[in-house]
Formats: sequence, structure tokens, C-alpha cells
Amino acid sequence: MASIKKIQVTFDCEEPERVAEFWCEVLGYERNGSGCIDPSGIGPRLHFQRVPENKVVKNRLHIDVRVGTGLVGEERVVALESECARLIALGAVRVRLLRADGYNESCLVMQDVEGNEFCLD
Repeated sequence: MASIKKIQVTFDCEEPERVAEFWCEVLGYERNGSGCIDPSGIGPRLHFQRVPENKVVKNRLHIDVRVGTGLVGEERVVALESECARLIALGAVRVRLLRADGYNESCLVMQDVEGNEFCLD
């Protein structure tokens, strides 16, 4: 049986171009038609498709943007807050900081330009 080597993450959106531009900026990806691709070829392709309905509930799946890998304590929080400020300038919304709890390190919950939740981790 063959193993899967690549995946694509698809977003349902009202304004696919706007959401694609946001995520390309966040991740350093390049636009490719209705999606974004990792220029290194390592990360998954993101695809954005127009749907008629609005987002009404919390995502069941979300993206973690890994900006604090290997950092702990206040050093990690500083890195998360710095990236949060950059993403707010792109149109993201800060939701809340979840502090380390002995099991998970701190992460910062945010929303993209259409309200899709994601975490700075």
C-alpha cells in the first residue's frame, strides 16, 4: 500500500483571494491560482474555495503557526506576542493567550481575516 506524501488544506471562505493573501503573508508562501504553496516544497498547499454561507461555529480543525518551537516561559510568550503584532497588522485578530499549564506550553489563539481560528504555538 502506498503512503501519502503530500496534503492540501482547503479553506471554505467568502473571499478566497483575501484569505489566500493573508495566509501567504503569514507563512511566507507564494500564490498559485486559488491557493498558496510553500516555495521550499515542504509544507502543504493551501486551497481557498468560495462558499455561500458564513462561518458560524468554531473550527474543528485549525492551523498552528509554529513560532515558539524550543522556547519556554516568558521567552516563548515574547516570541508569540511579537508574531501576534505582525499578524494583527495583516488583519488577524487576537483572541487570547493560553499560558503554560504543566502539560502544554503557552500558545496564542487568533483569528484570520474571516474569523477562522488558528494558534501561534
